[in-house]
Amino acid sequence: MKTITLKARINSARCIGCGNCAKMCPTLAIFMKGKKAVVDEGRCLACANCHQRCPVEAVTLEKLDKPFTVRAVTRDFEREAVEAMCIKAGFNPGQILCYCTATRAEEVAAAIIQGAETPEEISFRTGLRMGCSVECIQPALRMLEAAGITPTPPEGGWQWYGRTPVLQEISQEVKSKYNHRGFYFDSDIALFAEVVKSERR
Repeated sequence: MKTITLKARINSARCIGCGNCAKMCPTLAIFMKGKKAVVDEGRCLACANCHQRCPVEAVTLEKLDKPFTVRAVTRDFEREAVEAMCIKAGFNPGQILCYCTATRAEEVAAAIIQGAETPEEISFRTGLRMGCSVECIQPALRMLEAAGITPTPPEGGWQWYGRTPVLQEISQEVKSKYNHRGFYFDSDIALFAEVVKSERR
């Protein structure tokens, strides 16, 4: 779970309109209006990317009067679909996909089932990418792919990094090359299946 205690504020007088904050926002909470940045406070989860990357320190983080928690909750009737999506994507449902916010695969799957169709919407609903904002685009894209959704990057928005392969996608050529060097790909895949199976009991 992620408890949000802050919100971003932009000093319009200081803002130079570079757009860095809008490009860095993983929930698209910041947009350009004319030549100034504006915050949609209803979408801001205070990841601090805007604050850290503003070249003129026009962004500050202020305390919320009422902190709130962001987390997608799996409803009972969605459980089977959530598990199927996670496994198709190559993740254990309980696996943490974002270590900064402890967002699990099952949360991301629940968010997608409940209507999220982009990484930005997944971030808004789950808190994924609200920490370092570097690696977690990959599992978000993989989960969307498993759901049959092919999103397109927002214009001028958050940089999308490519996917990296999961265990199940490692080619036979790579397995053959490295198996004798202490890697146990097939037994790891079998173990993954056993862990998922045991969690269902």
